[in-house]
Amino acid sequence: MFASFLFRGSAWIGAGALALLAGCAQHPRLQPNSVAQYLEPAVTVVVPTRPTEDLLQFPSVPANQAQIETDPLYRLLVAEFAGQRDQLPTAVEQYAELVRATKDPAIAERATKMALFAHDTAAALVAAERWIVLAPENLEARQIAAAMYVRVGEAAPAIVHLKYLLAHDHGAPGNKLKIIANLLGHEEDRATALAVMEQVLDRKTVDPDILLMYAVLALRVDKLDASRSAMDQLVTKADINPNIALAYVSALQKQGQATEALNFLERALQRTPEEFGLRLIYARLLAEAERFEAAREQFLRLNRQMPDSLDALYALGLLNLQTNRLTEATRNFEALKRNPDRVDDANFYLGQVAEAGKKPADALKAYREVVGGSNVFPAKVRIAVLLAAQRQVAAAREILAGLKPESNEQHRQVVLVEADILAKRKDYANAMAVFDKALNGNYDTILLYSRAMLAERMNRVDVLEADLREILRREPKNSDALNALGFTLADRTARYTEAHELIERALELTPDNFYVLDSMGWVLYRLGRLEEAVPYLQRARAQRNDPEVAAHLGEVLWVLGRREDARAVWNSALNTHPEDEKILNAIKRLTK
Repeated sequence: MFASFLFRGSAWIGAGALALLAGCAQHPRLQPNSVAQYLEPAVTVVVPTRPTEDLLQFPSVPANQAQIETDPLYRLLVAEFAGQRDQLPTAVEQYAELVRATKDPAIAERATKMALFAHDTAAALVAAERWIVLAPENLEARQIAAAMYVRVGEAAPAIVHLKYLLAHDHGAPGNKLKIIANLLGHEEDRATALAVMEQVLDRKTVDPDILLMYAVLALRVDKLDASRSAMDQLVTKADINPNIALAYVSALQKQGQATEALNFLERALQRTPEEFGLRLIYARLLAEAERFEAAREQFLRLNRQMPDSLDALYALGLLNLQTNRLTEATRNFEALKRNPDRVDDANFYLGQVAEAGKKPADALKAYREVVGGSNVFPAKVRIAVLLAAQRQVAAAREILAGLKPESNEQHRQVVLVEADILAKRKDYANAMAVFDKALNGNYDTILLYSRAMLAERMNRVDVLEADLREILRREPKNSDALNALGFTLADRTARYTEAHELIERALELTPDNFYVLDSMGWVLYRLGRLEEAVPYLQRARAQRNDPEVAAHLGEVLWVLGRREDARAVWNSALNTHPEDEKILNAIKRLTK
């Protein structure tokens, strides 16, 4: 069996990640006391307005030019003027020379901050270390030095400075830890920052900001267990802000840990069940996981809690539509329609509801009222489909021809819909012409695959094989193409060994794929390996009571002599698909 491509929009449930721990913005022109714009200092440091040495008491400046240029006062003036004129390399260079030539900690401090402002990490680190030599008890100097060491990937010296800070800062312990966590969180070398944080921070801390910082850093370096441990502490000791939750959940999603994200949100909501933002994230994540009933319950609760929330109302309408609660969905979208900004969205989905309720006239009316927004294009496509179903094929094709796709995806959708309209009327030649025109000199996996499926309906195995081989030439691991070609060769030709090899490759890539399991069962049957075929077909049928799988499984069981089992399989499928040709043909062929 081969799969057809289906398209279903789901942008409404996407949850955007927040930019947590973002870097600093561009700084304004450097000012003498602007420490806080680079790092959050562990202590408040008042920068002297002049060096502690009296530079004016230096010996008179000799007339020799070389001596002038090496004079400390001259360098200081050059450095400051260069800094004010944004000539930062010159300012950094002059201050570096001053640091070497003087023993004034104020000069070392100024040199450090000038280098920070110029984003010269190496110069900042040298100046900070000189500052510490000249003023070993200065906590700000140690904080800056630690940050620079993290930035260059050296954990050991960073740990030395931060442990000194923790031991000698007499402020509140929680504030000290928070400052360190914030400092480390801003550094780009995340692995080094995490290593330092693990050494200097108290892992038993209850401070939510510190726990969050540690959890996010751990996630960024793929230490999921460490991150989970920190967030488990956080959720048991503090209410979870929705922004914190969204940052953590987004990180988990990127790691493929959607289930863990849901579990975390459930624990967080046990503490604060009325937190609207937290529940909104939870509801959206349930919808993304296609747990539609559970998501619907959450959005229903959100709607009751905040009836004026259009997002909750919109999502609830979509989920009621998804779960076939058409009356409730209609009520939701009619309510949404009362908001002038959401009229077009409401009309589009009222059309969807009408289609689901098999009311094509109501659907057409609703779609024709969509005049703006992102749903204009899909509304017109649906109008074309509905007109074609009423045998107004020319009118449907005219609408499609008048569309102006704004993306490759929209262009592809027009081609697929037009070809499908023609194929349903068994106008295969014109449907093939639609694909040929679209693919002329272009490569598009979906269109090429779809043309191959049309060729199968036309019994043109040569065209099908050529198209699928082209896909596999470009995409050797395309499981759909491997499976479709393998199944067709098994079903329409005697090339069973080749078919088996193709399907086996598809099964390695997608071992639980419904279509591939059916194909493997069918090719094994064709090879005469009947007992081996049964488990594959049974696994496919366990996923979905599909009539084609039932036809295949019933046939294998019948040939094995298990005729009562075969009839039970066929009858079960006929209960829901009473006119399926594949089952009826199999029964007629085998029981005559």
